[in-house]
Amino acid sequence: MSAEVAEGEEVVKPDSAVMREMSKKAAWSVSSCKPGNGVNLLRDDNLDTFWQSDGAQPHLVNIQFQKKVKLQLLGIYVDYKLDESYTPNKISIRVGNGFRDLKEIKLVELVEPVGWTYIPLCANESRFQDASWRAKYMDRRQWIHITISSYSHEPKR
Repeated sequence: MSAEVAEGEEVVKPDSAVMREMSKKAAWSVSSCKPGNGVNLLRDDNLDTFWQSDGAQPHLVNIQFQKKVKLQLLGIYVDYKLDESYTPNKISIRVGNGFRDLKEIKLVELVEPVGWTYIPLCANESRFQDASWRAKYMDRRQWIHITISSYSHEPKR
């Protein structure tokens, strides 16, 4: 998750855009997890560890900031070839200032993903041209809600 860069901040360069890493400033939660594969492994910067959901679908990731922040990009790492069970296929991204006013801004389909996928949190769709909608849901947000609604393959047992 990235925002405009400020002097002295950690920088990532996806697609040659210079941005600041913002995910450490948020509280992260998930709808479910298998023992030993919780949200801490989703956030540990180690590509060999992972969050593994458990329970009924869809599976959710909630990212909540203390104050409104301006975000431009969401990066997720998925490896279809190494996945032991489910590989996300359809992901919905909703944003808002609280759980009750979330609006979907992206619906992403991943086809056998391997590596980092970067999802812009702004778009050129017609609704994004509406300044009042953009001001409420795009410019600054406090809550990001990711729903994984579909998977590429069934669990290996």
